[in-house]
Amino acid sequence: MSTKKILSLITVAVMSATMLAGCGETTDVTSEKDSTSQTTTVSGTVNMNGSTSMKKLVEAACEVFNAKYPSVTATGQFTGSGTGIEAVTNGTADIGNSSRALKDEEKAAGLVENIVAIDGIAVITDKANTATSLTKDQLAAIYKGEIKNWKDVGGADSAIVVIGREAGSGTRSAFEEILGIEDQCVYAQQLDQTGAVLTTVASTPSSIGYVSLDVLNDTVSPISIDGVEPTVDNIKAGTYSLQRPFVMATKGEISEQSDAVKLWFDFMKSEEGKQIIQTVGLITVD
Repeated sequence: MSTKKILSLITVAVMSATMLAGCGETTDVTSEKDSTSQTTTVSGTVNMNGSTSMKKLVEAACEVFNAKYPSVTATGQFTGSGTGIEAVTNGTADIGNSSRALKDEEKAAGLVENIVAIDGIAVITDKANTATSLTKDQLAAIYKGEIKNWKDVGGADSAIVVIGREAGSGTRSAFEEILGIEDQCVYAQQLDQTGAVLTTVASTPSSIGYVSLDVLNDTVSPISIDGVEPTVDNIKAGTYSLQRPFVMATKGEISEQSDAVKLWFDFMKSEEGKQIIQTVGLITVD
């Protein structure tokens, strides 16, 4: 689904919710700090950097948030989870978007792991591939270079072209951690964008790759893992094993951030925020 279509659906949903709520609401924005004492209009910026897998979510949320709160400007850059975590650590970003859980050393440096959504990692292959299902052990063996031909896992007699993300990618870190194959993978190609993995697998015969579930489209074929398809329902049920958190990391607790950043997190936790999360194909955390 295109970003334009997503935003159209969100707009319709938000307008419907507003009509149901009535017309008596004030347009003032109340900060979390002053909500019981006085009403203040929050202004400022929310600068985010990080995961390319979170691009669709962040762009959709920014569009609605900026329209709702014109005195605050939320923006996102998409340079990879590692870069985003580095940016929030050194203070060049308010929020570091990461498509993996924070490491112990990152938490020790003062970062707080704010999980805003759950995403599935879809394993994909080109449309012509006849292999449709792998076990987790087979998938791990393929990425470690131990299984090199599709005929050994139910496919045609063809060499497997192993495609993945670059070092520092949150998707790669989560994928390898779930399978227990950190620093053991043998890649034919390492790409620095989620979209690049999708298009490369689609155009490369006998290839395999992994992408965020929310970008999955009909240019590739998803592979079931242990007989379970990568779907939102299966992730919610806990039956699909390749899933990960979408984290908006802050340096210190949310309560220690600027009013603009606190307002952003209030928005992401609101019904509007949850609706956006669901519309882009992700799962809410509560």
